[in-house]
Amino acid sequence: MQIIKSIVRHLVFILPLYASSQSVYLQQGSKENILMERLEIKSGGDSILNFNFLKPFNRRWWVRALENINIDSTDIRLSKVDKYNIFRSKLNNLEWVTGDKEIYKSKKDLWNTFYKTPANLVEVDNPDFFLSVNPVLNLSVIGDSRSDEVGFVNSRGIVARMLIAKRIGLYTYLTENQERAPVFVQERINQFRAVPGAGFYKPFKTTGVDYFDGRGYITFNAAKFLDVQFGYDKVFLGSGYRSLYLSDYANSHLFLNLNLRVWKLNYVSKTVQLTAQYKRGSTDSLFPKKYATIHHISYSGPKWLTVGIFEGVVWDRLNDFEFAYLNPIIFLRPMEQNLGSGDNAFVGFDIKTTLFKRLQLYTQVMFDEFKLSEIKKNDGWWANKWAWQMGAKYIDAFGINNLDLQAEMNLVRPFTYAHNDTIANYTHYNQPMAHPLMSNIQEFVAIARYQPWPKWYAQVRMNFWKSGTDTAGVNFGNNIFRDTDTRPMDYGFNFGSAKSQKWMNTNFWLAYELMENFFIEGNLYFRKGSNTDMNTIASFGIRWNMQRREYDY
Repeated sequence: MQIIKSIVRHLVFILPLYASSQSVYLQQGSKENILMERLEIKSGGDSILNFNFLKPFNRRWWVRALENINIDSTDIRLSKVDKYNIFRSKLNNLEWVTGDKEIYKSKKDLWNTFYKTPANLVEVDNPDFFLSVNPVLNLSVIGDSRSDEVGFVNSRGIVARMLIAKRIGLYTYLTENQERAPVFVQERINQFRAVPGAGFYKPFKTTGVDYFDGRGYITFNAAKFLDVQFGYDKVFLGSGYRSLYLSDYANSHLFLNLNLRVWKLNYVSKTVQLTAQYKRGSTDSLFPKKYATIHHISYSGPKWLTVGIFEGVVWDRLNDFEFAYLNPIIFLRPMEQNLGSGDNAFVGFDIKTTLFKRLQLYTQVMFDEFKLSEIKKNDGWWANKWAWQMGAKYIDAFGINNLDLQAEMNLVRPFTYAHNDTIANYTHYNQPMAHPLMSNIQEFVAIARYQPWPKWYAQVRMNFWKSGTDTAGVNFGNNIFRDTDTRPMDYGFNFGSAKSQKWMNTNFWLAYELMENFFIEGNLYFRKGSNTDMNTIASFGIRWNMQRREYDY
């Protein structure tokens, strides 16, 4: 990966001389994501928002889409809450808002220095320089029916973004975190030696963890339609609640991202450095590395239809880097075969269609390995490894403004994402890169979101899944960290085999936005497995400029 760092260092100084406008991206878990989905569906498809499968989303594109909307038009049918959310979203992205910005200024700032606008503690908005700096905070207490200890999340930090001459964008996010999660999350941490979504961690007060979360990147335009992003962060690729391609569940990773948007096409090429499976010893040592390349191209011809093709490969070279995979416009599977390698390659496709300006249907299919002749036999051949997602979104359900429903089904065959070694599996920092429940699962997700008034948010989310478990230490394809060669047989693998367990995880969330991006919120979880009692978890706290901490597995 040193060669990538060297290339980027030179590009940063050379290419901006020829660059056009550039932007950083919306923050992970941004509240704009829900508005983005609603506007895409309400418009019947949008040339910009149709490509919102890549999250975090580009702020410049987002504001351009907002300013293209006529909020008084009867064609798009915006509610009062929608109009409020559009205004507040522009407030949070002022560097790209055109026209008079006086309406976004605070009625009364603090010492003529802080909160000149309600969205940013410190804000500088000049023609050639924009800066915003904000605190990050998450303080909550957690009650768990499985424990007498009081759980907590204690996160403090800072987030900042900068735009120089509308050509170079910079972003940084830093938090220090202590967490005593619910017992089932503690068990997951102990099993995989990883805190979900985090990296290096230390024990804290016996049953808690202490970890630092640092992210940052630089962006610039290499050409009129080509954006370059280099840094350390998370990415989500998909239209659903889950992603079978690439999710933001795992720890952040180092990446070089190229994004080409031209005509009706959007093309993404990512080269990333990942941390291979490891077991931390008593002394510090360098964690083992592996690499992945991901390509995704999507086409939005009719504005109501978007189709995409995905490919990826994970590889490891002892003290070497596979330069062939740096080619951004080559098909990875033929390249992997020509190299004579046994790398872990994936291909897939996705479709999204918007109907009646109320409904959106989407699907995502990913093939790890498969043989058509074996599929026709239907005898459960182990190497038919694939995943399939189907989902629907229904906005303003039953004529109720800002009541949105979503239903999704995810099927992941046994051994999908795994490999015949424990390095090239699709994981990072002891965490899966796609579905957090890994493989050999059938999952159904149902979500109801409601924003009855501008500052009030409510959501109910239900996850139901059936997973096959490894019994007596035998590998039946659920744990993707295990070597596929340890399987006990070649045939007879189906969803939930050999021994299946059914799980339910229901979450109720209610929040009030006291001030811009400052939430007072409560969560109530009900979690139950086939052979376990009902587990009730409740939390209450405040959250400021930070994504929600969810336990949806």
